[in-house]
Amino acid sequence: MSLLDLIITPAFAEGEATGVVSGLGGLGDLIPIVLLFIIFYFLLIRPQQKRAKDHKTLLADLKAGDEVVTNGGTIGVVKSVDESFAIIEIAVGVAIKVQKQGINQKLPKGSAAI
Repeated sequence: MSLLDLIITPAFAEGEATGVVSGLGGLGDLIPIVLLFIIFYFLLIRPQQKRAKDHKTLLADLKAGDEVVTNGGTIGVVKSVDESFAIIEIAVGVAIKVQKQGINQKLPKGSAAI
């Protein structure tokens, strides 16, 4: 008998094992993993896909005269748009050429006071 036996009583098995079997078998182990994937889909993947689709639509509908904000925070008016670039006027007589992917959002008319 050791000192540990005085603090924690040893457990001894009595009789034969009853053989409790769950009705799900190996499938029961997969349920938490499947639930985790479902949660990830609805909280992470689906919203990101929606934002990407909205951004793609924004870039496709971009035209001259739109007021936009770039990813860097520059506000300006679109002067011309081609397949992959847009020219944005940020001040009177000052225009910059940016990639269309660098345009973050479209502003309501009259927001950019240039």
